[in-house]
Amino acid sequence: MATTTDTRGSRLRAWMLEGLSDMGKGKPSRPKETAPNAGHTGQPWYRVMCLTGVDYFSTLGYQPGIAALAAGLLSPIATIVLVVVTLAGALPVYRRVAEESPHGEGSIAMLSRLLSFWKGKLFVLTLLGFAATDFLITITLSAADASTHLVENPHLESALHDQQVLITMVLIALLGAVFLKGFLEAIGVAVALVGIYLALNAVVVVTGLWQVLTEGHVVTDWTAALTQEHGNVLVMIGVALIVFPKLALGLSGFETGVAVMPHVKGDQGDTEAQPAGRIRDTKKLLTTAALIMSVFLICTSFITTVLIPHEEFESGGKANGRALAYLAHEYLGNAFGTVYDVSTILILWFAGASAMAGLLNLMPRYLPKYGMAPHWARAVRPMVIVFTLVAFLVTWIFDADVDAQGGAYATGVLVLICSAAIAVTIAARKAGQRGWTIGFGIISVVFLYTTVVNVIERPDGVKIGACFIAGIILISLLSRLGRAFELRVTHVELDDMAERFIRDIASRTPRFIANEPDNRDAEEYRAKKDQIRADNDLPGTEDFVFVEVTVTDPSEFEAGLTVRGEVLHDRFRVLTVESSSVPNALAALLLHARDMTGVRPHVYFEWTEGNPFANFLRFFLFGQGEIAPVTREILREAESDRDRRPRVHVG
Repeated sequence: MATTTDTRGSRLRAWMLEGLSDMGKGKPSRPKETAPNAGHTGQPWYRVMCLTGVDYFSTLGYQPGIAALAAGLLSPIATIVLVVVTLAGALPVYRRVAEESPHGEGSIAMLSRLLSFWKGKLFVLTLLGFAATDFLITITLSAADASTHLVENPHLESALHDQQVLITMVLIALLGAVFLKGFLEAIGVAVALVGIYLALNAVVVVTGLWQVLTEGHVVTDWTAALTQEHGNVLVMIGVALIVFPKLALGLSGFETGVAVMPHVKGDQGDTEAQPAGRIRDTKKLLTTAALIMSVFLICTSFITTVLIPHEEFESGGKANGRALAYLAHEYLGNAFGTVYDVSTILILWFAGASAMAGLLNLMPRYLPKYGMAPHWARAVRPMVIVFTLVAFLVTWIFDADVDAQGGAYATGVLVLICSAAIAVTIAARKAGQRGWTIGFGIISVVFLYTTVVNVIERPDGVKIGACFIAGIILISLLSRLGRAFELRVTHVELDDMAERFIRDIASRTPRFIANEPDNRDAEEYRAKKDQIRADNDLPGTEDFVFVEVTVTDPSEFEAGLTVRGEVLHDRFRVLTVESSSVPNALAALLLHARDMTGVRPHVYFEWTEGNPFANFLRFFLFGQGEIAPVTREILREAESDRDRRPRVHVG
């Protein structure tokens, strides 16, 4: 029985961790060569567009109603402003992001390159907090809106009364189950849902436009009311410019469009370093999605404004949160209306799929690399479970209320778009493209204005985003602390001289002296060697190789190790290494030397003066501190067999 249980447990663990990378586990290996045709995997761009589209296009379920409530009779004009900002602002920005960051990291990666050390990591964690706000609220808000459509359906209203939170959690759980099954299944479902939903919306739009043409008075009534309320056209445009930030949810979808970019199938000649085909097709994806959405936004805002009485948009009204569904039932009958309701419910539920895909591409790309998440966070299925549980918590906190989550959603979307606009402005300036720099700079100002207005009117979005940021930073630092003694060197490479040094001393016991470089004169090395011999009672015939580690960026967690050998003053052999952490570099080098020669090496240190706690903080933050005991602890965790573990001596 125990054997059967262990076997099942092993199978479950293998299934959960399928695809897990071995980086950071102290198993040095050479980096994989850049493979040709690396970009010739994945899905055609139009299929991946559907995965983005379940987020982007599903906003048609509530965007016309939001526009009507925010702008009133000016809804079509404010929507045109939104479309202009989309096509002339967000689209060019994200087409440039696709060029600059073709592996799905987006603007976060572009901006993180500008900052190094811990300030860069904290900056990335802050942007990840807003990204988590955007993606997770997309999951919970869309599921909550889908459950609202379900609960408010005339046929189900009595049976499902007061069950919105439970229904929302069930929908989120089903979404997680799809991703546990596999990503290809998620794309297949998205293609079907988007195709049916857009077709049904096209029917509703054509029907609505036909009603407008046959009932000509509705347009004259609308224009007369506009003139009476706002006066001339210039005033209308001015008011529309002021209120359009309230329609910012219509900009969602661009960040996820870039986040799922690695799943776009490229050309035969693509490589991971230069995926030209993937970049080209991602631009097609972004442009096509933006054009489709722009046409629908303008048409739906117009027909809903002129055909639906304004009071129906208010809370409790039949068009509240379901304006197009209202028209479907009103002009196409309850049978078609019910089919439209089902399609809307399904795509709103599955809108979280693109957000989940974005999270699965973004978070594991940064946090484990920074040592700020457990190693299993690189695997898809455990992260799906974590994100699903967080979505449950958010749903419970907000009681599945769509309006309560709208501010956080818009804030997350706008902050990411602002970061993208600023990133491409800087990239254009560095490339010496004056025209693009000015253009992207103007776009950045527009989005900054939109974000500020949104934050002022709905400060709850920043508060929720701050909670995500604080949570991510706290968990990240605790995880980094818990993984402090982990061997995190991904591979070790020796130049010819370094390899010769190690093989020369392999015939006897390999002995290394850890040396902090000072003047690097002959007296420094001679004195250090004499002291090590005296402290450890070693005969004068013993040979040594010095190892000197220079700390580069101590905030980095994982990296490869390049070791170079040189002979100083015609007699002292020195191995020089650059690394984010002195103890990790030394431990990785010792293990590599052992595996290369088959002989257990010895390393010699001097005690470091100072407070142990202060020394640990120096190691944690700056990669230095008390080197000897930390090196031994890293070796102990990396090699459980004491007889194979390199020996550490401290004098």
